[in-house]
Amino acid sequence: MDMNMNQYLEIFIEESKENLQSMNQCLLELENNHKDIGLVHEIFRIAHTLKGMSATMGYNKVAKLTHEMENVLQLLRSNEMKLSAAIVDILFECLDTLEGYINEIGDSGNEGELESDYLVKKLNKVIHPDEEKCPDNEQIQNIMVDETNKIVIEVGEFSKNIAVKAAEDGFSCYKMQIDLNPNCMLKAARAFIIFNTLEKDCEILKSNPPVEDIEDEKFDTSFELLIISKLDGENIRKKIMNISEIENVLIEKIDAKELVVQSQIITNSEEEKIETISKEEEHEKTSNQSKKPKLGKTVRVDIDRLDNLMNLVSELIITRSRLEEIDDSGKKNNMHEAIEYLERITTSLHDAVMKVRMVPIERVFNRFPRMVRDLSKDLGKEISLEMSGEETEVDRTVIDEIGDPLIHLIRNSIDHGIEDPETRKQHGKSEIGTVKLIAYPDGNSVVIEVEDDGQGINIEKVKAKAINNGLITKEQADNMDDKEAVNLLFRSGFSMADKISDISGRGVGLDVVKTKIEALGGIVEVKTSKSGSTFTIRLPLTLAIIQALLVNVGDEKYAISLSSIKEIITIDPKNIRNIQEQEVVLYRNTTLPILRMNEILEVHSERQQEDDLIVVVVKKGDKTAGFVVNSLIGQQEIVIKSLGKYLLGIKSIAGATILGNGQVALIVDTNSLF
Repeated sequence: MDMNMNQYLEIFIEESKENLQSMNQCLLELENNHKDIGLVHEIFRIAHTLKGMSATMGYNKVAKLTHEMENVLQLLRSNEMKLSAAIVDILFECLDTLEGYINEIGDSGNEGELESDYLVKKLNKVIHPDEEKCPDNEQIQNIMVDETNKIVIEVGEFSKNIAVKAAEDGFSCYKMQIDLNPNCMLKAARAFIIFNTLEKDCEILKSNPPVEDIEDEKFDTSFELLIISKLDGENIRKKIMNISEIENVLIEKIDAKELVVQSQIITNSEEEKIETISKEEEHEKTSNQSKKPKLGKTVRVDIDRLDNLMNLVSELIITRSRLEEIDDSGKKNNMHEAIEYLERITTSLHDAVMKVRMVPIERVFNRFPRMVRDLSKDLGKEISLEMSGEETEVDRTVIDEIGDPLIHLIRNSIDHGIEDPETRKQHGKSEIGTVKLIAYPDGNSVVIEVEDDGQGINIEKVKAKAINNGLITKEQADNMDDKEAVNLLFRSGFSMADKISDISGRGVGLDVVKTKIEALGGIVEVKTSKSGSTFTIRLPLTLAIIQALLVNVGDEKYAISLSSIKEIITIDPKNIRNIQEQEVVLYRNTTLPILRMNEILEVHSERQQEDDLIVVVVKKGDKTAGFVVNSLIGQQEIVIKSLGKYLLGIKSIAGATILGNGQVALIVDTNSLF
């Protein structure tokens, strides 16, 4: 790609993805309402926009496919053709292919190897059906790139003009299908002899597949040619049949004026030039891998939020000047007032920056209606997806990570939770199963719920599967309550799929979901009954700045997130009991496990047997545990810093923060200690 174009690449990809998302939404609505011509107009507009952008950027595969889509959509817009479910399916296929191209452009800067020729043929077949009636689904599905079928060879404008001019000068135009003997050893060599023989008396306008593919033997035993010649068709046929290892030759005289012009943005002669250039560039691309575009993560921001940010920064500068004046004049009276004002501005600044980083969760939710549509078709189930709270805002970093876990949970609900229509009917339920996707803010967290009205989780089946997989013993299973049994779903290596399929996640269990959510500092909980299951994900609103409690453990300072702390208590060491090698204490009529932070974090600390212990009670979902610390320092707003790639994967540490005195305090990952 031209270096001048690189600067527009990021905008091109961002806008293309937005356009494709809009197209997806319109197609889903169009599938349920074939008569809404406004949706067809909108899809046409999107295809037209994509065609223009991609042609400008030099992405011809995208431009060609969108151009073909435009042709079909134009006929639908003008009521020259009736919309059918089969046409909607083709448009969905086109959408998937376009998404593949855009993703590949984002990764490598070019459209990749993905082919769309069969889609172009399908779209052409819709525009020029063999019968007058609108093609049904089966007809369209069978329009594949089958080179042995007798189909009209499309030609470029340039080739058609040659054929028409030749016809005026007394030449005839023929379409030939040449079938080689199935036992032919050197197909390319045989084809070379055929081409040489024909070129003595004929002009070859087009071959199908292209000459390059025939030379590389990328064809079965048959190929088609479009030729012009002054010879009679039967004479040409005899000449070819005289060559050995030829099974059959079909030749048909056609009218040059009836040749179908290939729908493409560029002419054949230009295409040949581009192919030559692209081959020369191929070596350059492979040797300059480092030059492939690096795309940054972008956020679109409301201008009002930026104005607010600018105003706060202005106030910060004024306060700085004010502090400098106080320092110069030596007056300390106004220092406290200025610091309070500074604190107020920095808090507002933090909130403003957070709002800039926030994006609606709708960006993740938008991909699910299409996924549910495809899954319900694959499984033969009728499923309705109800979404609410799409306007709930979450941190940009959370948006990037939350998609995959939600895909797993929705697939799980559809595959394992919701029964087939017949079973639902027998149980007196509606044949249409419902999956609800709900998001809402809750204090400093965002809650996302995936709820289904299926059969719920079969606890006994889960236990049996876990025993079978060697995750637990029969004795452990008998002593488990329902809540513990449900949590087995999140154990590594556990899957309820009886046979591996694309839908069941290829045997990948919900442990992936749990790992991902906990890596984001969140938790996942399950509630189940005979009338359905609800998976609840609770995520922190931000991953950048948190309220934390600073504590001393031995000589070290540690931070614990305030959102995970339930309360702080003192306990008498004499009340601690040791049950199955775990220290516990009876507190408010419940058993509270006690964890010694100095032992977990391997910090030297003198154990004071006679003194009361300071215990920070931390919660994770419904579970609680008491963390023993030496002393409390106090509550503080801290900025989370990553530990860097060399210290990744330390189980009990979530990150670090720099304190006001320049010291580093580690942040305890309480979730991992349960």
